[in-house]
Amino acid sequence: MGSFKDVWDRVERCAGQTFTTATGLEFTYRVPGNYLRVTRDGREINRSLSRTNFEKATSAMPAEKPSDLKDRQGSAYTWAILMDSRIRRDDW
Repeated sequence: MGSFKDVWDRVERCAGQTFTTATGLEFTYRVPGNYLRVTRDGREINRSLSRTNFEKATSAMPAEKPSDLKDRQGSAYTWAILMDSRIRRDDW
């Protein structure tokens, strides 16, 4: 696997693009700092997902399903982002 910095750079570059959860819910996100904010159905979800949350979750990649990340905040969104081919590339 490449460095987490490379993974986070891809997360930042893909902000605003549509991602899909394991259950088929579409969402976007923005990265205003060392965290991201998820928007679904035109409304921002009242939770921030930290860069540290994603860094810790990468150690479990590849994960078969979001529940494999149950110890991470926003596991459905974290999983959907990290398992997306735009983010994971060939790292896992």
